[in-house]
Amino acid sequence: MAFIKRLTSGLAVAAVALAATLGVAQAQDRSTIDEIRDRGKLRIAGILNEDPYFSKDPRSGEWRGFVVEMGKDMANELGVELEVVESSWANSILDVQSGKVDLAFALTALPKRAMAVHFSAPTYYNSFVIISPKPELGGKSWADLNDPAYTIAVDLGSSQDQITKAYLPKANILRFKTRDEAVLAVATGKADAIINTVFNGMVMTKKNAAVGAVYVPTPILSSPSVIGMNHNSDDVWRGFVSAWADYNRRVGNNQTWILMGLEPFGLGLDDLPSGFDING
Repeated sequence: MAFIKRLTSGLAVAAVALAATLGVAQAQDRSTIDEIRDRGKLRIAGILNEDPYFSKDPRSGEWRGFVVEMGKDMANELGVELEVVESSWANSILDVQSGKVDLAFALTALPKRAMAVHFSAPTYYNSFVIISPKPELGGKSWADLNDPAYTIAVDLGSSQDQITKAYLPKANILRFKTRDEAVLAVATGKADAIINTVFNGMVMTKKNAAVGAVYVPTPILSSPSVIGMNHNSDDVWRGFVSAWADYNRRVGNNQTWILMGLEPFGLGLDDLPSGFDING
């Protein structure tokens, strides 16, 4: 009888252990896509007042912008709704790392960022430009601008700040906490130009004519815009996001959504600066 009790007890312990093992295995087998579908929402980071990428209506709470359109399309592919979670460019990467959001769109693929999040295939290509009220700066190369005679404004710690360190070490660089402060420096004559990306630059000139026009210095610094994913996400999810990005870039959907984001500012394809190509 004692033997039977020991055997029964042993079998019970083994059954519990097996159930626990199977539970862990099943949890590990659940993909990121499964989790998103169970939740019913795809969460992406959204940045306030960042036209043409993002903009949130303060009264309705509705988001618009070309990244929002991209997010809606991806959510539709997954059969879920889109949820835009308020963030910032710097915090969007942290939000991906912490699991607060599933994705951060419109990231510049900087090597240091690749250590924090996994990058998708490019959604489109962006170029670093200068925005200046001085026409004489048009047509200049980065080497020409690398001169202490020029005062350049940038927002501290941004991708464009990294460009100044790499290409304009001799120029007089004014670094500001926010992009609005950098724009003001140009508009008030404290700086000759501000460095930013094409789409931001085009909208800047529409919102504040005092900053001048967009110019593309040579060589053209074209950078892929990518989607950031958590490093712990599975291969199926990574493959899906990259396939979505690659497909929509190749068939022209991403360009269409970008142009939709520029329409409220009276900007179209013909207004893109010479030398710039959305598709790289």
